[in-house]
Amino acid sequence: MTKETPLIEMKNITKTFGPVIALQDTSLELMPKEVLGLVGDNAAGKSTLMKVLSGAILPDKGEIYVKGKKVHIKGPEDARNMGIEMIYQDFALANNLDVASNIYLGREFKKKYLGFIKLLDKKKMEEGACRVMDRIKIDLESVKTEVEHLSGGQRQGVAIGRATAFEAQVVIMDEPTASLSIKTIGELLGLIMQLKKRGISIIIISHRLQDIFTVSDRIMVLKTGKRVTVKKTKETNIDEIISLMVKGMKDSNNKAPAKTKPICEKK
Repeated sequence: MTKETPLIEMKNITKTFGPVIALQDTSLELMPKEVLGLVGDNAAGKSTLMKVLSGAILPDKGEIYVKGKKVHIKGPEDARNMGIEMIYQDFALANNLDVASNIYLGREFKKKYLGFIKLLDKKKMEEGACRVMDRIKIDLESVKTEVEHLSGGQRQGVAIGRATAFEAQVVIMDEPTASLSIKTIGELLGLIMQLKKRGISIIIISHRLQDIFTVSDRIMVLKTGKRVTVKKTKETNIDEIISLMVKGMKDSNNKAPAKTKPICEKK
């Protein structure tokens, strides 16, 4: 049986910030139509690894492959052109703009006036925004509503709508449930499964392990910038994942931690 080619493969990614090693020879594979949970304690390197994939920061070393082809992601525009979108914890929305303007921010539709003056085509953007929000089943009074008047769940929906409006193949979600109510969390998890059914692969970073176990196919554990292991969700449990996050273990894709000599030895 032929092994399926990963949709995304990151190999030996290393990133330092001065003396701080944020990522050390870290590798990741994301399969087509998969939800991958990315977990680890604070400063484990989760967000840094995803910022490398989304083009927000450049790695010091390592390679990235999309559908088996080596690529060079030098910025967010490169990532978007490859179908990779990232939704940040704060959603990165413009509160003073309406829903339609946020969805098409930076990719606005324009029309010519008097043959040469380009103006925003608000009607076309509003029609497109309506289709996007209807597709992901987000309840809004109007796409003309300014984002500052929306609830946390609705803002999350707008961020997801923006990420999926342009044929995204990969959506990265950084702590998507952090500021949501219990009811809205359930709706978001349902939306993640809906996106998966549409063929979109998703990487979700979250400290809420119960959410990770609800939607993920596999779980990757990071600790101090290194990949600890990857487990199929159905073959592990929350207690094991917590233990791996705290204690760590050797992973075949990363070097084993160096053994240290005890400070005090019994004689």
